[in-house]
Amino acid sequence: MEQQSIAVLKQLFEADKLDETYINKLKLDERKGVQKLIERYERKKLNDKALKENFLRMSQYEQKNYADGCQYIAGMDEAGRGPLAGPVVAAAVILPRDFKLLGLNDSKQLNETTREEYFTIIKNAAVSYGIAIIDNYKIDQINIYEATKLAMYEAINQLNPLPDHVLIDAVSLDQLTCSSESITKGDQKSVSVAAASVLAKVTRDGLMKDLDKKYPGYGFASNMGYGTKQHTAMLAEHGVTPYHRKSFAPVRSIVR
Repeated sequence: MEQQSIAVLKQLFEADKLDETYINKLKLDERKGVQKLIERYERKKLNDKALKENFLRMSQYEQKNYADGCQYIAGMDEAGRGPLAGPVVAAAVILPRDFKLLGLNDSKQLNETTREEYFTIIKNAAVSYGIAIIDNYKIDQINIYEATKLAMYEAINQLNPLPDHVLIDAVSLDQLTCSSESITKGDQKSVSVAAASVLAKVTRDGLMKDLDKKYPGYGFASNMGYGTKQHTAMLAEHGVTPYHRKSFAPVRSIVR
């Protein structure tokens, strides 16, 4: 075969149009540019293998429940239990059995661009999804744990069809009409829970960015309401906003 230019080979690698036999021949090519292309290809191949293995590992809970006869398995997660301001958001999602999104993981481990990309993919692919928002006033009334569970129940009730089984990240829900299991670090162990974590976090982050426009200076667009140095300094200097959780320290001490 005629020797290809490095520019052409780069295009062929990117289009995945080179078979292993030809790539092995290219390994004998002494051009540095060719060797760099091969090194990049090998790294990508190893990365793709790792992503596939991780996705299979994170599908084990779903596959077990499919094998047990479940048809609709929902993943459930929340965002915003710890911040000093803003709502808590819960999401539930039922993914199709053949769903595949390599790289899906706990939303906190994904960068913002990837989270937003996955957010759209998950919503478009889902059999059904629900997103529930409980504001700071309700959080102050019933406490953050109960508010989180309330959001989860509301998100589940939005699903159509309703699930046969629910996988939940580290929370037990005893009033569901179907079976469920609480999984510690479920957003790192279950594809469905990880998908729900993306829906919840992207939704909540968007709400906090909107609050940042109303109350600039507190850093809501970057800290998402968590008690960073900038945030707590602004609290001490300018006081609380209508979106702060007055039952949370140090907000409670400032209100008093």
